[in-house]
Amino acid sequence: MDRRLFLAGTAAIVVLPLGPAAATPDAMAEAIKKVIGNATPTEGRIKLDVPPLVENGSTVSLTVSVESPMTEADHVKAIHVFNEKNPQPNVFSARLGPRNGKAIMGTRIKLGDSQRIVAIAETSDGKFWSAGADVIVTLAACLEESP
Repeated sequence: MDRRLFLAGTAAIVVLPLGPAAATPDAMAEAIKKVIGNATPTEGRIKLDVPPLVENGSTVSLTVSVESPMTEADHVKAIHVFNEKNPQPNVFSARLGPRNGKAIMGTRIKLGDSQRIVAIAETSDGKFWSAGADVIVTLAACLEESP
């Protein structure tokens, strides 16, 4: 195989349209299952702070905090956030340890539509805690026209 044939074949593969990716509630449930396995998360210990009504989905503030003493024996190992209608169901995962002092994460996310956001915390004793919030988006992210 010569170089021109290889490059032409590679370009043909890259140019093929894939269609838009879209997460669904089922995709979100599958993504959560990949993180927690067969465990059942318990509601509580997590506070998911996200506005219930968002005018612009391009920049939505989100804070997740988990009640924990953050000691060597009892701490939050990870915080995971999922959504049900963005192109990917995994928003983010953050690894923590007792030296973090507090189990809190804040960021801004994009939301392509009104949807449910779910936060899962994994603790050092192997338990999972969850919280969820519904967010109504009046102007979805990625749909605004560029000037």
